[in-house]
Amino acid sequence: MREIFERHESEVRGYCRTWPAVFDKAKNARQTDVDGRSYVDFFAGAGVLNFGHNPEPLKRALVEYLEADGVAHSLDTYTRAKARFIERFVTTILEPRGLDYRLQFTGPTGTNAVEAALKLARKITGRAGVVSFTNGFHGMTLGALAITGNGLHRAAAGVSLDHVTRVPFDGYLGPGVDTLAALRRQLGDPSSGLTPPAAFVVETVQAEGGVNVARPEWLRAVEALAREHGALFVVDDIQVGCGRTGRYFSFEDLGLDPDVVVLAKGIGGYGLPLAMLLIKPARDAWRPGEHTGTFRGQCLSMIAGAEALRYFEDPAFLPSVLAKGRRADEALSALVDRHESLSLRSKGMIHGIDFGDGALAARACAEAFARGLIIATCGPGGRVLKVMAPLTIEDDTLDEGLAILVDAIEATLAR
Repeated sequence: MREIFERHESEVRGYCRTWPAVFDKAKNARQTDVDGRSYVDFFAGAGVLNFGHNPEPLKRALVEYLEADGVAHSLDTYTRAKARFIERFVTTILEPRGLDYRLQFTGPTGTNAVEAALKLARKITGRAGVVSFTNGFHGMTLGALAITGNGLHRAAAGVSLDHVTRVPFDGYLGPGVDTLAALRRQLGDPSSGLTPPAAFVVETVQAEGGVNVARPEWLRAVEALAREHGALFVVDDIQVGCGRTGRYFSFEDLGLDPDVVVLAKGIGGYGLPLAMLLIKPARDAWRPGEHTGTFRGQCLSMIAGAEALRYFEDPAFLPSVLAKGRRADEALSALVDRHESLSLRSKGMIHGIDFGDGALAARACAEAFARGLIIATCGPGGRVLKVMAPLTIEDDTLDEGLAILVDAIEATLAR
C-alpha cells in the first residue's frame, strides 16, 4: 500500500519516512497499522492529540451533532456550537484563573494564529519589528516563519524573512547567563540603531526547539522589557498549552500576564483543526472584517473542543498529568544517569532527551519504532528525542512505552 503514497504524493512528506507504516486504527495512546501491529504513541500528533485518539465522549458529541444536522462551517457567523465552546472556555478556563481575554478565532492552524498576533501587534504599535528567540518555532507561513529559528524551514521560504531581532533563549549561552543584557542595553540607547519592536513572541517551553524550558525569572524579565518599551508580550502556547505542562496554560504559574496568547493544536480536542488568540480587551484593536479566514468557523472542532474542556472540570485531571510526568521523569532520569552523553529536560508531560548528535538521535528513533514506539526528534539538527504522549495515556501503557524507549536507546548507544 505504501507504493500509492510514494508514487503519487509529493516528496515533501516527512513523518512517514520516520515511521514507515500504513496506520489504520487508533485508540488513546495506541495506533495499529494495516498489518495489525500495535504501536505505543509518544507523539500525540505533535500535541494535537492531548486527549488521545478517538476519545469516547468527544466522539459521541461529534456523532450526535452530525446526526442532528448541526452547522459544520460558519465563517464568523453566530452558531450554537461556537456559543457552547466560548461559554465553556470562559467558565472552565478563564474565570477560575482570574483571566480576562477576548477570543479571536483565526484560520485553523497555529501558524494562522501567529500571523494574526503579529498583524495585531503591528497595528497597535505602528511598528514593524518583532523580537523572537533562538530555536523558537512558530509556523511555516512567512510571518511566522520569519520569527522561527529552524534553518531548514527558513531556507525553503525563497524570500527574505525580515523585521525580526533574534535574541538568545534562556540557557542558550550557558546556565544562568542573562541573555537579555545586550538587547536591554541596545533598546535603552537611542544611538544603538535598534528601534523598539511591536512585540516580543516567546514560548515558555520550546517544544520543536528541543524541549528548552525557560526559567520563570527570565520570562518575567522578557515581559518587563516588553512593557518598558511599549511592545506587546505574546506567549505562543500552541504546543505546550491545553494541559501539557500540568497547568492549562504553560505560563499560569510563572507570574506572567501576556497581552496575547496563541492557542491551537490541543484545543480542537479530537484532532480537529482549531486555532485562536486570547487578546486582552484593551488590545482588541481590530476593525470588523480586518482579519478573516474561510475556515475560522470550524463548528465540528468547537463541538469536540467544548467537550474536551470537561477534562479540566475534573479536579483530578491536571494532578494526574503531573503524576504521569513524574513517572516518565523517573524512568528517563535513570537512563540519563547511566550515560553522560545524554541530558534530559522536561516540564509536566513533555520530555526531551538530548543526544547532542542528530544522527544518533535518529537511529534511536528508528530503533524505538522497530520495537513498537512512535516518537519523533526535534531541536537543532534533530538531536533531541521528544517524549509527548497523550495526557490521558494509561499508566501501564506509559510504562510499556518508556520501557521500549529505554531499551531502544540502550541498544543504540551500545553499537
